Amino acid sequence: MTVYTYKATDKNGTYVEGNISASDYKGAIQQIRKLNYYPVKVSEGKGSSKLSSGMALSMPSWGSPIPLKDLMTLTQQLATLVDSGLTLDDGLATLIKLSETEKIRSVLADVRKQVHAGSSFADALAEHPKVFSKLYVNMIRAGEAGGILGETLSRLALFMEKSVELKNSIRSAMVYPAILTLVGGTAVIILITFVIPQFSKLFEEMGAALPLPTQIMLGLSSLIINYWPALILGIAGFIAAFTFYIKTNNGRLKWDGMLLKLPLFGPLIQKIEVSRFSLTLATLLKSGVPILQAMGIVQSILINRVVSDSIVVLQQALKKGNGLSGPLQKAGIFPPMAVHMITVGETSGALDEMLTKVSKTYDKEVEQSIKQVISLIEPMMILLMAVIIGFIVVSMLLAIFSANDIAF
Repeated sequence: MTVYTYKATDKNGTYVEGNISASDYKGAIQQIRKLNYYPVKVSEGKGSSKLSSGMALSMPSWGSPIPLKDLMTLTQQLATLVDSGLTLDDGLATLIKLSETEKIRSVLADVRKQVHAGSSFADALAEHPKVFSKLYVNMIRAGEAGGILGETLSRLALFMEKSVELKNSIRSAMVYPAILTLVGGTAVIILITFVIPQFSKLFEEMGAALPLPTQIMLGLSSLIINYWPALILGIAGFIAAFTFYIKTNNGRLKWDGMLLKLPLFGPLIQKIEVSRFSLTLATLLKSGVPILQAMGIVQSILINRVVSDSIVVLQQALKKGNGLSGPLQKAGIFPPMAVHMITVGETSGALDEMLTKVSKTYDKEVEQSIKQVISLIEPMMILLMAVIIGFIVVSMLLAIFSANDIAF
């Protein structure tokens, strides 16, 4: 028997918590229902599960969407309430009571109000596009039509959980390189702006001819110290111009194409997009969304423009009655193994299951690729910082040795 920690409401809407022993998760739900409670959150053990973090549904500043982690928690809670026999209206009412911020309460209250007025749940969610994505709304619409809203909500929560895990793994992997860059960059700036100017005064008093490396370093130090406002404005202008360029259709297409061709990063980006494509399409197909409509949704969530544009070719092929495997292979964007697995799934009539396997396969490859990239970035950054600092030190030593007529 396993001990489950539960959070539920009674018939009066009163919030209750407790522990219960059951053989599995479904058994725990059934026992809680026998107590005349409506389970909101059930997790194994006394600690919080992955989905329980973020129970306080916090929201950022006004007008911004709910963080993905909080939306995932909200979705899982609503799925649990619906699966336990509560109506959608009562489930939304319960979530409104449990919400700890006014902003999320207002969103849920508006959705509940529109449902009361006769709107479908999906249409009510669609009125908040900054909170609920096109993928989210279409999956809910398919779940409503098929009478499997609770199951669809659970799939959505699982989909978002995997997205959160991927983002967290990338962020965690980049922590050390970011710290290394910050520390190394700070050291270089201190050397150039504080240490080198002191040597500059010493060299001027000596009056000796300075070696070329020393002249370069002193000139760079003088440039940064005397013209730092202009340099900052120039860098900011370049960033602004670059940002504007990649927001244009042509600029974004060229930039994304270049990213795919980069060593190390190109294959990683490709694997991330393949995993996102496969998981999203599998989730939509399992929820009953037509494949043409699903392709349109998948295209809208892909980040790389080159990969996203290749979906248009797939849509056209599907409209003509062709399968996925042929156009995927012709596009040349997806790896051969992914194309082969999708071909097998399409031939066997289990496309959604095979797409899920493709996603799991490339999720593992993404994790391995991230570790590989980070393992290479760290020594490269250390070497770069060592070269920069070494050049600064050597340029100063050359000047000192030259001034003292010491053979070097």
